[in-house]
Amino acid sequence: MASAEAGPSSASPLLRLLSDPSSSTLIKQGAEAKVYRSYPCGPASSSSPPSWLLKYRFPKTYRHPHLSQTITAQRTVSEARALVRCARYGVEVPVVELVDEKEGILALEWIEGASVREWLGGGAEDDESSVSTRGEVCLPATHCTRLISPLPCPSVQLMTAIGHQLALMHAADVIHGDLTTSNLMVRSTPTSSLSAFRVVLIDFGLSFSSASTEDKAVDLYVLERAFLSTHPHSAHLFQRVLESYGERIGQLWRDPWRDIRKRLDEVRMRGRKRSMVG
Repeated sequence: MASAEAGPSSASPLLRLLSDPSSSTLIKQGAEAKVYRSYPCGPASSSSPPSWLLKYRFPKTYRHPHLSQTITAQRTVSEARALVRCARYGVEVPVVELVDEKEGILALEWIEGASVREWLGGGAEDDESSVSTRGEVCLPATHCTRLISPLPCPSVQLMTAIGHQLALMHAADVIHGDLTTSNLMVRSTPTSSLSAFRVVLIDFGLSFSSASTEDKAVDLYVLERAFLSTHPHSAHLFQRVLESYGERIGQLWRDPWRDIRKRLDEVRMRGRKRSMVG
């Protein structure tokens, strides 16, 4: 599995790490990237050593080698910069541990927890439908159930937390580009307190920087469509996300929510027209 990525002894440290089957396990694979859970301090053991999430944008044989390396490096660095910028603005995102832009490898903090999709009863993504650019992976469905069952999270509180995080991200002028309930995680900790669970934004593979209210409105619209398609009868939940977003972003800026909300209404109208035309 991971051993197929093995290279010469001169390979980069991160490439050697993900190529070592005793330290890394392939979690997901897509057309653009492979995702591993890795233990940089050695093989996994009962002592639970710290683990990383390695996102490997492997070379694309259908592209010219130089072009492939250039695109891979740009996308890897862009994703890392988006995560760092978000963290500086107080957004809950995985910590960037290491970046190897030449090999296209991003080492991120491993997030223990479950996706908002799973918290809302949408189930775990199967391997076929998972997004290949996803930079972080939630726990298996069986483990998520064990984590969630004894400590149900009130929907209103969860939606409020989501809105706050999205507001912080947009205040940093970062557009996620692929907001779904699968790309929002609820971080778990060893404590039994509900306040110990925090919403973490993941998968910034399609993110970019923009101060445009249009881009922010489209970001919200993409999440709204994800809510309605994945979680039927969830319109009231997303409404709470928007209320929380508006409250928080109004504290960060001088009432930008009015302009963003207006743009969101326009984006919705365009979306309805497209669906009617087909």
